[in-house]
Amino acid sequence: MNYLDSLYWIHERTKFGIKPGVKRMEWMLERLNNPQFNINGIHVGGTNGKGSTVSYLRSALVDNGYDVGTFTSPFIETFNERISLNGNPISDDEIVALVQHVKPVSEALEKETELGTATEFEIITTMMFLYFGEIHPVDFVIVEAGLGIKNDSTNVFKPILSILTSIGLDHTDILGDTYVDIAKDKGAIVKPKTPVIYAVKNDEALKVIRNFVVQQEAEGIELDRDISIISEDEEFTYRYKDYELETLLLNMVGEHQKENAALAITALIELNEAGIVDLDFNKMIDGIESVSWTGRIEQVKEQPLMIMDGAHNVESVEALISTLKQYYQVDHIDILFSAIKGKPINAMVDQLKTIASTFYITDFDFPKALTKEAIFEEIKYDHKALVDDYVKFIEAYDGDGLIITGSLYFISEVKSRVNFN
Repeated sequence: MNYLDSLYWIHERTKFGIKPGVKRMEWMLERLNNPQFNINGIHVGGTNGKGSTVSYLRSALVDNGYDVGTFTSPFIETFNERISLNGNPISDDEIVALVQHVKPVSEALEKETELGTATEFEIITTMMFLYFGEIHPVDFVIVEAGLGIKNDSTNVFKPILSILTSIGLDHTDILGDTYVDIAKDKGAIVKPKTPVIYAVKNDEALKVIRNFVVQQEAEGIELDRDISIISEDEEFTYRYKDYELETLLLNMVGEHQKENAALAITALIELNEAGIVDLDFNKMIDGIESVSWTGRIEQVKEQPLMIMDGAHNVESVEALISTLKQYYQVDHIDILFSAIKGKPINAMVDQLKTIASTFYITDFDFPKALTKEAIFEEIKYDHKALVDDYVKFIEAYDGDGLIITGSLYFISEVKSRVNFN
């Protein structure tokens, strides 16, 4: 198999959809001698903020001299970035080698069990555990959860520390349609006698997470109770225990990014106090302040202003709007929107309408993408228009400003097809 053959085989798994549960993962990993138990892993889950929190952790640890593996999704520019070493995607040859290891195991799963066929996400997760647990061991692996926690493919290892970035109403068709339902699923990130750092705003969800902490005898560290953030315009002060870090200034804009950075800093302090890392705090701060994260409130053009953001649920849309108003002084702006099935389109649009001049609606090449016609019918807004070719539209756009949003998968395709120069 070559690289393209390997990618085709992986992506072909998408036709098997989403299958919650870890039994297929456990069976395949058992066949591979359980590499997931060989890693020093940090588990990061949550509705929003996972990707940037992973980046803050990775950058700080790498700047302190550690080799760090990361597992993230979805990819934005290249498939390989889902499995990265010190921030660099693994090579095409390594992807091929991993597929050659995992493909026979996946085929055996189908033949020898009644568990069914492994999904695309299960295959990629298995590849990641094999790579960092056996083929290329590293000091730490930061594992971003996919969908939920309880039945997510990543929930098969024993973390040294866990982070729950947020709980919001997303994937409600699978996780449940209330904050309590979703908290019961994501609360599975709390492991026995293991530190867990969490930022949960909804009161009912917070009670659920606190109950998990008590039941598991875990060390629960809570934003706004144990961790404080004091914002001073773009800068902020961080406080936890006897630690105070002043005038922190992130590359990533938005109040939500200050919270994500605070979770990462707290995790690093905990690892330092436990003797698991030897932390130079100046290098940690430099690493965190330098992080940029493609596709998250990313300004891709200055004249006219163009910003891409992968907001794909109500909470992330709210964070986008807040950041646009605070950091870009935007009250009204054109919006180019596309989305995938299963998202709360009406609720997202209701938020975006508060800043929308004209709503431009398009679609993109992805198995779960909604047609532009379906989205158009959903959106109740006077100033809306269909865009057949979003590439030509973006490259010819000469209005006052444009936000490109609605899905990280959409942003990924835009990045690969549009020339912003």
